[in-house]
Amino acid sequence: MGPHPYGWWIVLHLVLFVFWLGGDLGVFYSSRFVLRPSLTPQARATALAIMSGLDLGPKICLVLFLPSGVTLMAMAPHGATFAGIALFPWWSVALTWLLAAGWLALTITDHRTRGRFPWVRRGDWAIRIGLIAVMASAAAYTLAAEAPFGVSTNPRWLGAKVLLYTLAVAAGLGIRLTLRPFGPAFGELTAAGSTPEREGALRRSIDGCLPYVWVIWGSVLGAAVLGVLKPGAAL
Repeated sequence: MGPHPYGWWIVLHLVLFVFWLGGDLGVFYSSRFVLRPSLTPQARATALAIMSGLDLGPKICLVLFLPSGVTLMAMAPHGATFAGIALFPWWSVALTWLLAAGWLALTITDHRTRGRFPWVRRGDWAIRIGLIAVMASAAAYTLAAEAPFGVSTNPRWLGAKVLLYTLAVAAGLGIRLTLRPFGPAFGELTAAGSTPEREGALRRSIDGCLPYVWVIWGSVLGAAVLGVLKPGAAL
């Protein structure tokens, strides 16, 4: 008999963790070269292209982390119920994957077109903000309730994991807002050369993202630990 499908979904979930964090580390490392005034504008543009290419991986992992997690919750033998009815029947899992596919299409399109289609970016933002609101509420309820959603195995670890995922999504939006001045400043640098003002604008944009980057790294690592160890769970 082969391995249970549940195990393969766990493997996928862990692989998403690995590529999410690894890709983010690559983006951070590449950004250090973008900020080096000693490099030529062409070399810095190459570093920026590498940084942008690497950044797509974590974005994809962030999106797929949601439906893979919902699939794991649906397959769990002690899954959530309401009035005796499973909260994650298979049709809801399929719907989650369908929605994630739409979100993924928006995310990749926005990344590749660099915001040339405002409706794509607005759609991506709307999904992320909606998820933040829904998941923050679900996480708070799971952490506070005695038997959240009918689950009596003390799933507070799962509530904390959902909360960490919510923080990572919110931090990603913070990065986008902080990077808004970067594009115009880098365009001026490549067109007219380096000046202290342009270098300062670039550094403020990229280094201003560091607190959000640390939140994402901490959230991804923390969620991985919670998912593997499940502290306090009565399984």
